[in-house]
Amino acid sequence: MANKGKKALAWIIILLLLVGSGFCYYKFFWVFSDGTKTGELNTLTYTGYLFKTYEGEIILTGYGSKSGKSGTAGTVQSKNFKFSAEKEVAEQLKNLTGQRVTVHFKEYKGALPWRGYERAVVDRVEGHEAVEQGSYQLPYDASAEEIFL
Repeated sequence: MANKGKKALAWIIILLLLVGSGFCYYKFFWVFSDGTKTGELNTLTYTGYLFKTYEGEIILTGYGSKSGKSGTAGTVQSKNFKFSAEKEVAEQLKNLTGQRVTVHFKEYKGALPWRGYERAVVDRVEGHEAVEQGSYQLPYDASAEEIFL
């Protein structure tokens, strides 16, 4: 009887280890999504206590909803895309702050300390171009006085 209890306990431990390792793989190593983002590179920092990682932020600009719901029709909106970057990519991005960049990223369900603070990890720069100040155009013909008054 004691031998059967030990076997059952061993199977339970093996099952728990398999489920735990499957969960860890899903949470930290399985790529949830990958794609590209284009926007103006705002910041790139090298930060961390124990694990130093490169963390950055891209400002993604665009126009608001065309449906007119919630008063956002025709307005210029921006979102921030926060990411962690590998060292080689960060070396490329260092000189591109303030420029319009296109980056390829992989997004995971969880962050690991040695990979960075963010779930999105940029693995390559696909392109960049200088941003001219004042190059944004309004979606309709209006002067600045009309907008701010």
